[in-house]
Amino acid sequence: MFKLKYIWNLPRISKRIISVFVDSFFIISSYYAAHWARLGDLMWLPKYDNHNVLLGTAIITIFAFTKLGLYRAVLRYLTFHALYVVSLGTLISTVSIGLLAYYFNSDVPRSVPIIYGAFLALCCGGSRLIIRVLVSQSFDKNRKNVLIYGAGSAGRQLALALRSSETHKVVGFIDQDKTLENTIMMGLKVLKIANVEKQIDQYNVQQVLLAIPSVSRARRKEILDELVHLSAEVLTIPDMGDIVSGKAKIDELKDVAIEDLLGRDPVAPQQSLMEANIKGKNVMVTGAGGSIGSELCRQIIQQLPACIVLFESSEFALYQIDRELQNLIETQQLDTKVYPILGSIQRLNRLTTVMKAFKVNTVYHAAAYKHVPLVEYNVIEAVRNNIFGTYYTAQAAIKANVQSFVLISTDKAVRPTNVMGATKRVAELSLQALSQKTSHTTRFCMVRFGNVLGSSGSVIPLFKRQIAQGGPITVTHPDIIRYFMTIPEAAQLVIQAGAMGKGGDVFVLDMGEPVRIVDLAKNLIHLSGLDIKTEEQPLGDIEIDYSGLRPGEKLYEELLIGDNVEKTAHCRIMTANEESLTEAEFECLVENLNQACHNFDHQAIRQILLDAPTQFNPTDGIGDLVWSAKK
Repeated sequence: MFKLKYIWNLPRISKRIISVFVDSFFIISSYYAAHWARLGDLMWLPKYDNHNVLLGTAIITIFAFTKLGLYRAVLRYLTFHALYVVSLGTLISTVSIGLLAYYFNSDVPRSVPIIYGAFLALCCGGSRLIIRVLVSQSFDKNRKNVLIYGAGSAGRQLALALRSSETHKVVGFIDQDKTLENTIMMGLKVLKIANVEKQIDQYNVQQVLLAIPSVSRARRKEILDELVHLSAEVLTIPDMGDIVSGKAKIDELKDVAIEDLLGRDPVAPQQSLMEANIKGKNVMVTGAGGSIGSELCRQIIQQLPACIVLFESSEFALYQIDRELQNLIETQQLDTKVYPILGSIQRLNRLTTVMKAFKVNTVYHAAAYKHVPLVEYNVIEAVRNNIFGTYYTAQAAIKANVQSFVLISTDKAVRPTNVMGATKRVAELSLQALSQKTSHTTRFCMVRFGNVLGSSGSVIPLFKRQIAQGGPITVTHPDIIRYFMTIPEAAQLVIQAGAMGKGGDVFVLDMGEPVRIVDLAKNLIHLSGLDIKTEEQPLGDIEIDYSGLRPGEKLYEELLIGDNVEKTAHCRIMTANEESLTEAEFECLVENLNQACHNFDHQAIRQILLDAPTQFNPTDGIGDLVWSAKK
């Protein structure tokens, strides 16, 4: 093996010289062997004219191979093109024997060129195939054995792309198509799912690559459920749309998208609703640099607003989303202005001035403190930001004659057990109270939904980091469940719900089926090709630790308070009739809250939130860190 590696590492010019000498040997050997096969002895060898035929044939053949590019071919990446070159060169060599034999009047039997051609093709072609196998084997030790799920067009393209890969070696296909069962495709066996586990053990398969970019998420979830028990890591190729558009290559492998585990297929947005409050209008997004706010900006700019005002308190977050949108405008040649504005939603005058200056028509209010434990530790700032910030933003919208105002709310506002949920419910009450005024034209509505995948507070990125670090994965409770939705789908539904608002509407998004967090964690471990470490399986890779519910955390979330739910024009958007306050009642609540916050009176703050029609039912005591430190 050491000698082979020495040969593989020779300079390319040296390899070409060796190839010429080896082919010359094959030409001579084939010439002699053809005569021997035809005549049965070698008594003709001393004849001078036969030697001239051999010499001329060797020169012509080597020249033909050179011109056809045979010596420029890299044997490690040998394809059928090289065998075609060998065949064509052999044909030229065979013809040259006949012509030279005639020219030198040599006594060469007419069948010898045919026999010679067969021998030469076998020697030159076969030797190169053998070398290719030896080279591949020498590099195979550093390559991962993989199976490709899907023997369709995408799977075959992936197999072709990985043939020259230094990191992956395809050992077979998996496909549920019964017509392909136990067939051979591209030299690889097509297996059914029932036989995969045996193949994985036999060939030490480390990864299963999903090459099914066009199937629905529901079907992907079914497939992942079939693969999740396997010991191999499961990866996927990019979406076919990204491959076709050139945004991604078919062999750019990535982790299975977590939305595939949910099996939830997005509904195509209704274009009329997407455009209603945006196209040709001036739009403002508060909290524009956050997870939801930034995705709203991406969706909004595709609907061609006249301008989009990015209102954000974080300088870095504002810089990021501004640069991203500016690049989008440049690459897609959009006629939209982007205005990055630093500011706090707790400053009424700043909000009013900005909305009036840019003649804002539509506001999407995504700015809020949403991290449940952090809000428990910082109660006054949460009240100031979530309640007063929303109230001031709504008042500014009225003063600036904004046409439509959409609040991004949360499922935690329903029968809240924590300060975050309670403050968001009071924020909803502020819009419901303002909607009762008839002296303005601003339409207020609010949209509730659950957790979004990949947000700054999502558990998914945390789980992935913990797996990468070798565990353990921390889950608060074995029975905790949550609703999940992708950020793009949530943003699209928010925009569409906002277009349907008439005034004071509470919209609820259909979040699908709730997901047990521990099941999500287990699936992520298995799809990473790892085992769960338990008392029964102490040699597993990743352990799941249960840390207990955090302050204010629920086992499950709800999306509705009452039972008065009505359908809308969109299949995934519902509207609910909720209890509300009059404007005078809400102003009294706000005044009391303001006084309590000013006096740093946390007991009064809690009592106000309990007395409001929020159904606030805290599970923990007052958790504000500053208040606790002062006691």
